[in-house]
Amino acid sequence: MSEEALVAFTRFFLETCLNQVTFMESLIQPDRLRSRILAWAEEEARTGALSPKSGIVLDALLYRGEIPRGEVAGLLGVSDRQARRVTGGLMTRGVLQSDGDRAPFMLAFPAALASRWMPGLFPEQA
Repeated sequence: MSEEALVAFTRFFLETCLNQVTFMESLIQPDRLRSRILAWAEEEARTGALSPKSGIVLDALLYRGEIPRGEVAGLLGVSDRQARRVTGGLMTRGVLQSDGDRAPFMLAFPAALASRWMPGLFPEQA
């Protein structure tokens, strides 16, 4: 392979990568992801499916990436027992995950909520 062919292939490869990143960004709309997730949590709280404080946990996870279990009660300003109820509801819905009983909480992206949280990424179910 000549150096000229290598340059041409590299250019093609990088342009394709940039094209795909731009395409995926337009589908996922990461600048609006936070508002979609928090709107979902608010709707779920209104129906009684989640605690009204669930949005606080989700918002913190979106900024921090993970939350140690021991910090949830302080974050919410509630007792440990109430904090476990809030996180338990989120885990039941599949939006909160943890690698173990003592491991920190992380945000999960359940397939059931993909069309709600990231519209356009997956086709709507008929």
